[in-house]
Amino acid sequence: HQRREEVIQYVYKKYGRQRAALAATVICYRPKIAVREVGKALGVPMEEVDRAAKGFAFWDQPIPAENLWMQFAQMLRGFPRHLSQHPGGFVISRGPLAELVPIENAAMPDRTVIQWDKDDLESLGLLKVDVLGLGMLSAIRRALAMVGMDMQDVPPEDPAVYAMIQKADTIGVFQIESRAQMSMLPRLKPKEFYDLVVEVAIVRPGPIQGGMVHPYLRRRRKEEPESYPSDAVKQVLGRTLGVPIFQEQVMQLAIVAAGFTPGEADRLRRSMAAWKKRGGLEHFEEKLKSGMMRHGYSAAFADGLYKQILGFGEYGFPESHAASFALLVYVSSWLKRHHPAAFCAALLNSQPMGFYAPSQLVQDARRHGVEVLPPDVNASEWDCTLEGRALRLGLRMVSGLPEAAGRRIASDKPYASVFALQLNKKDLRSLAAAGALQSIAGHRRRAHWSAAGAVRRSPLDSPSDETLPALAAPTEGADIVADYASLGLTLGRHPLALLRGKLKAMGLGDASELHELPHGSPAHVAGLVTCRQRPDTASGVVFVTLEDETGNMNIVVWNRLVERQRRELLGARLLGVHGTIERDGDVVHLVARRLVDHSALLGPLETASRDFH
Repeated sequence: HQRREEVIQYVYKKYGRQRAALAATVICYRPKIAVREVGKALGVPMEEVDRAAKGFAFWDQPIPAENLWMQFAQMLRGFPRHLSQHPGGFVISRGPLAELVPIENAAMPDRTVIQWDKDDLESLGLLKVDVLGLGMLSAIRRALAMVGMDMQDVPPEDPAVYAMIQKADTIGVFQIESRAQMSMLPRLKPKEFYDLVVEVAIVRPGPIQGGMVHPYLRRRRKEEPESYPSDAVKQVLGRTLGVPIFQEQVMQLAIVAAGFTPGEADRLRRSMAAWKKRGGLEHFEEKLKSGMMRHGYSAAFADGLYKQILGFGEYGFPESHAASFALLVYVSSWLKRHHPAAFCAALLNSQPMGFYAPSQLVQDARRHGVEVLPPDVNASEWDCTLEGRALRLGLRMVSGLPEAAGRRIASDKPYASVFALQLNKKDLRSLAAAGALQSIAGHRRRAHWSAAGAVRRSPLDSPSDETLPALAAPTEGADIVADYASLGLTLGRHPLALLRGKLKAMGLGDASELHELPHGSPAHVAGLVTCRQRPDTASGVVFVTLEDETGNMNIVVWNRLVERQRRELLGARLLGVHGTIERDGDVVHLVARRLVDHSALLGPLETASRDFH
């Protein structure tokens, strides 16, 4: 993803900006921004605007019409706000694009943008080619370079890799690191490459909405027999145990069971992708059902297949796409299993990407035995690197430090004093706050003092021999607060390790205890909120990931509790959960009954959650 601009500029150079342009994407008002902008237009004080906007979650749809402000915001919700660029959707034409569509220069240099979005272009029959940017491609390239390998050197079908995947030990791994995928892995238990192809495709809105997940799992576990109404259908569905999982299978079924031509099957595929927005499947419903019954299939089979096709309208994967992704799943899993330090370093160097913030990636690497060393001006490069078997954090991790300054520091090292760095006040403060001056100035307080002294002196002055005052080192808690503020993570003890006594006195356990509890038993825990997710397929359920010094906890918050305790759910950094254990084999969730915001226990410590819709 870090080299996508090279590909984009290659396309422009090869075809010319008169014949190639990126599609636009229409940015519409979401609840939070609608409330904020209407409030500003009505002259509402900014403090009140901020307070009101923070009450809306990223998943909210209707805005309660409590007053004129909210009524106007609801009217604005979903309305186009401005045009933006599609991240990589190209239209390439035989002749000048301006004769077909309206174009304009992009805000970014050397880019041309079509003023219409992908749906407009599809309506006109114009083909869009996507230049996808996958962060994992960058991470894999970096990790393999660190260990002196190429992708073709990765050994296939490694049992140790599949054992790790089956345990859902997949933080940082491509595609299978989400809550939904990690819940599926111990159930599906992949043991060969094609299982990964299925895993990638089955945890998608299409198979979920089409009711295909549970039948596939039951058949995989030999809990129900495979059944096929004909040999032709078995040829199409045999590899997936009689359950359609891929787009190609739906098209093939339309051909062999309903008598569609290949062209009609392709039109069915395109209609599946668009029916949620524009409808249009009614014609295919009659043709599919009558065609299947004419070919001797039962009405029940025809109805069931049509319902599954409707599910694919929510988004299903082509098998070829799933296989390509499965290769990245396997390679990233192999790197995590056999080279965890290099894998973590590569993920950190490829941020922003993936499901987890750097703090969670580093915590996971340390749980896997990786020694992680702090950033230091005399040891770090700009990127995170390997020192023997350890991972050395790079200067890129220091909040507020410009890349140009960081790369100069790395190239000119070593340094004997803070003065020798020859940096401005802001950059020295950033390094001191991150503890990156340890080797030349000592602990943070001494580093801040030395940084201030270096800034006060003129570059023409010779280094001073004045003795630093005897400054006491920061407390462990103060260091952890400073770590999170300057690095977004800590290499000291986990913050909750310091609070464990208080939490235990409040009757709150840790993540390790959850895995020992039987199904249906009550549990009471607390953890740092690292992720909130509300998938469209989950009927309003919010999935929350909590972290403590022993691991991660998976929390399920049902819709009724979401609405009743949205302040705690959205605002807490340290969340207490009182609920009931739900266990399905090796998969353990805590279903919340009550939420408590314990953020006050963290004091000034600021942590962040990655939230997904």
